[in-house]
Amino acid sequence: MTTVVQLTTWLASGESATLEFKKSTAEKERACRTLCAFANGQGGRVLFGVTPAGKAVGQTVSDRTLEELAQEFQNFELPLFPAVERMAVAPGLDVLAVSVARSGRVTSFRGVAYERVLNTTRVMPRETYQRLLLEEKHSTVRWENQPAVGVTLDDLDKEEILRTRQMAIDQRRLSAGTSMDVGDILDRLGLRVDGQITQAAQILYGTKFLPHYPQALLKLGRFRGTRITGDILDNKQEHLHAFAAVREAVAWLDRTLPLAAHFPKGSIFREDRLPVPAEALRETIVNAVIHRDYSLSFGHVAIAVFDDRIEVRSVGEFPAGINAAMLSREHPSVQRNPLMAGAFHRTGAVEVWGRGTNRVIEACHAYGVPSPDYAQVGGVVTVTFRVALGPEGGDQVGTMSGPSRHHVGTMLALSRHQVEVLELAQISKPLPELMGPSGRSDRTKFRDQVLRPLLDAGLLEMTLPDKPRSPNQQYRTTVAGLVCIGKEPR
Repeated sequence: MTTVVQLTTWLASGESATLEFKKSTAEKERACRTLCAFANGQGGRVLFGVTPAGKAVGQTVSDRTLEELAQEFQNFELPLFPAVERMAVAPGLDVLAVSVARSGRVTSFRGVAYERVLNTTRVMPRETYQRLLLEEKHSTVRWENQPAVGVTLDDLDKEEILRTRQMAIDQRRLSAGTSMDVGDILDRLGLRVDGQITQAAQILYGTKFLPHYPQALLKLGRFRGTRITGDILDNKQEHLHAFAAVREAVAWLDRTLPLAAHFPKGSIFREDRLPVPAEALRETIVNAVIHRDYSLSFGHVAIAVFDDRIEVRSVGEFPAGINAAMLSREHPSVQRNPLMAGAFHRTGAVEVWGRGTNRVIEACHAYGVPSPDYAQVGGVVTVTFRVALGPEGGDQVGTMSGPSRHHVGTMLALSRHQVEVLELAQISKPLPELMGPSGRSDRTKFRDQVLRPLLDAGLLEMTLPDKPRSPNQQYRTTVAGLVCIGKEPR
């Protein structure tokens, strides 16, 4: 039963995605549109007898009033059964609280489906309506469990399938007696049905993606500055199956992000670490890969690194029943692709309890960095880690995201490859020897992306500065560079 205290709390909070005020039941038709929108969203409540400003003025409520409301409720399809409560606010005047829960199925009022956006009710767009209808049939008809177009066992990565089997056995999530036959393994994982390869199997283990599966795309980019219009320092786009995409994204971030020198309290030994905890980045990437909407042929996962942040983007909206605000607290696990999530779960890569984002936040707090921001804008879900990574990202102070102020002031933070160069160049080295550990082959990019920032910052110097392109050119770490990496100056 609703109390006066609860009513006061509602009035103070104002209209929202789950609450609307109506001055009287004369507005019952518009109120039912909002109840329809609430049922299609997270549920909600309409208060009759409350002004738009949130003042409880009440209204006279007779049996006829309640009968007219009940008649209006008959216009919901699928049927809704709103709960109605009366609260006296003055002699003879009541506030009516009419609430509905989330329906779980697409609901309409007088033949029209509605949705709630912030504190506004509007007609549901056709594409949203169609998506909800598909999600309504989610248990039996999903994109992931449909037959893959033109895909056979020979088109799948057999080594990856066998790797999944072994990891699942190691995690005790698959019987040790499971056959080594890849077809049998797919059957056990629900990824082959009646001998047909599913689209989930294609995304998880495929080796050929064009022309039918362009959405199996991973985009990786490092941008100078804080805007997408900044110079592109590194750009990579590749079609990969889901397991390979996660590994490549994690490895690319490991190569790209600054490596900060950190001296734990009470220790004389340096500890190198990334600006964001590796487990938080990995969890976020896995979530982006397995929970995205693969029905969108133009979709992809993108990781963009700027001077002031790391963004992990996934094209597509949140599944029905989930929104950005929910991810920062306890929330249900809503799986758009349960077959794909199941395969990752068996390897130990993810849980199935909806705790992934909570673990990311906890890891960031323990690491001493801000928790990420979650947002959905323009049909793209973005997770943003706000950390300073370059000259436009703010101070590179302490151990957050760059060398400490004691070492090198506020200069550009160092990447892993740049640290390797400074370590190697304690004794003068030619370019090929400096490139070796990085595995890079493009000399121009290595000069521009790795050496040039070190030279500009005075951490590295040429042995023949007047002849930068000389075949005899070598590079050596300066005194400042030595200090930066914790070495005693020569």
